[in-house]
Amino acid sequence: MIMDPIVGKLMGLRYKSHPWHGIDIGDESPEVVTCFIEVVPTDTVKYEVDKVSGYLRLDRPQKYSNVVPALYGFLPQTFSGEKVAELSREKTGNTSIKGDNDPLDICILTEKDITHGDIIVKARPIGGFRMIDNDEADDKIIAVLNQDAVYGEYTDINDCPPLVIDRLKHYFLTYKDLPGEKRRCEITHIYGIEEAHDLIRRSMEDYFDRFYNLESMLKI
Repeated sequence: MIMDPIVGKLMGLRYKSHPWHGIDIGDESPEVVTCFIEVVPTDTVKYEVDKVSGYLRLDRPQKYSNVVPALYGFLPQTFSGEKVAELSREKTGNTSIKGDNDPLDICILTEKDITHGDIIVKARPIGGFRMIDNDEADDKIIAVLNQDAVYGEYTDINDCPPLVIDRLKHYFLTYKDLPGEKRRCEITHIYGIEEAHDLIRRSMEDYFDRFYNLESMLKI
């Protein structure tokens, strides 16, 4: 039995949508995307969406003094699966790479002081980092807040000052570090807007392949 549309709307008012599955990435993707923000620069702990409940959970306190230099979250209805991993294998020559089975991460530059996460924002991807973490594709899309007063005119990652790129690289290469543990983590490439768009499309296809029947299940 298909749910009555009116009942569906009432349930939407009463129950919070899951940020990974219940928020649409947007009709203008990959040029303009809807993003869910988990962590902001003022956070001294790492928050992460609990994939079962959809609520933010405390992942871990930061062990060192590094803080995320921009808004950090993920793209709803994306998935790092076979098509995402295939691109990393092609670009690196490492045939062992697989997807990390998470939504695609995104870091958003803005001149505004946004002081808490658990929000959705519109952003324009301009490039990304090809990050490999223990032979898993863990790409980081770099974007600018849509219509941002300072970063809004950036059209490619090459428009970013080198210092901004260095700060982002340092954060992503160190934010999971724990005393006494060693990780095989590297950023192999910095790529521009065209490859970022290609990666987003692939992650959307991976999501469809992984959760193709989710929408049908929700209608029952």
